Amino acid sequence: MLDELKRAIESRLKLEIYYSPGSRVIEPHALGYSKDGKPLLRAFQTSGASASGEHEHWKLFRVDRIQNSGPNGQSFLDAREGYRKGDSAMKGGIIVQL
Repeated sequence: MLDELKRAIESRLKLEIYYSPGSRVIEPHALGYSKDGKPLLRAFQTSGASASGEHEHWKLFRVDRIQNSGPNGQSFLDAREGYRKGDSAMKGGIIVQL
């Protein structure tokens, strides 16, 4: 899964993922590790389910909780407004970022 997410960031591909409570469409921006070594994905969610009620917003996903992931056939051009390189949630290191 990490390789697939890395390729999606490098190629700026939108992904459809299943992350409880349901399917979501995301624009992945950064992949890295939390301070305790858990893989994390920072992405902008453009549509789909949301436990917080924010269906279009910046999200931080634990990679081990993503049940399905695949390109949805669309791409995005640039980083979304509000994106910050060097994500502070990724204290264990960043694998790849826009």
